[in-house]
Amino acid sequence: MSCGCVLLSQHNSAGVNYVARAGYIVVGLGNPGSEYAATRHNIGFMVIDAFVAAHKGVWKHGKLADTCEITLSATRVLAVKPLTYMNLSGKAAAHVAHELSVPASRVIAITDEYNFPTGRIHLKRGGSDGGHNGISSMIEELRTPEFWRMRCGIDRKFGPGQLVEYVLAPFPEEEREAVELMIRSAVVGLDECIRSGPEIAMNRINRA
Repeated sequence: MSCGCVLLSQHNSAGVNYVARAGYIVVGLGNPGSEYAATRHNIGFMVIDAFVAAHKGVWKHGKLADTCEITLSATRVLAVKPLTYMNLSGKAAAHVAHELSVPASRVIAITDEYNFPTGRIHLKRGGSDGGHNGISSMIEELRTPEFWRMRCGIDRKFGPGQLVEYVLAPFPEEEREAVELMIRSAVVGLDECIRSGPEIAMNRINRA
């Protein structure tokens, strides 16, 4: 295995820095800014940050997204953190996918999922947006729902009309251990997706 940060071999008008080709694009969904960093809605950013750190990558800043290239088992992986805020995540993801000619079937979005308990991870391809604005944006901008979603549980401990407040709040202290374990498990799952393919990795991830 070899690892490396993204090289500025391409820089376009949108301000996204990346290498010329990538085998997979892994997009962590979240909101930029320190005020959102620890919130439930930013679990996608937490996972992609941990993934890049595990492979000793270094983020490069662009206008639409921060990016980092990693080579894992001879496969190039472009990690992406959109800077467009959650509801426009698809703009950054679709731009990079188009420029690199990476099909939606090789795009993995990491997102929060309140229908799962905190700590659970589930991998699936396709389907609806499930009411998630970041996934909705990706479907719209990629023009297909046929990308992979790694859904990370944040639980459903909120009442009517409290969803926005809930997802934009930080994880409570009593869930810290479960969240840290979920992040580590998600990184292992991403490694499996790249090494073996999401179809094979899905069986192990969804059984855990």
